Amino acid sequence: MAAEEGQVFGCHSVEEWRSHFQKGVESKKLVVIDFTAAWCGPCRFIAPVFAEIAKKTPHVMFLKVDVDELEPVAKEFKVEAMPTFVFLKEGLEVDRVVGAGKEDLATKIDLHGTITARC
Repeated sequence: MAAEEGQVFGCHSVEEWRSHFQKGVESKKLVVIDFTAAWCGPCRFIAPVFAEIAKKTPHVMFLKVDVDELEPVAKEFKVEAMPTFVFLKEGLEVDRVVGAGKEDLATKIDLHGTITARC
């Protein structure tokens, strides 16, 4: 089943997380992970912005991970504050933004999400 372009994928189990993570590695796309929490005000503020950027940036993969729901994943990425956005390329962290700064988020996506020419 092909995933829709330009959407945010919520990861609700470690298996679901691994599946999306692996797809991101194999696609060689920029993967942006939004580490969030239901009780986090700034997370609720930035969520619609993150979704809107996802719609406008279909060549980037967007994932959402609730730190309370998937604590092992949050620990693996050493997430200490919410929201934290982690940027991965081929499974490796290339950058992160801590906090709900929509300009910072958009700038980093533009910086790392450029489509490279394929031979």
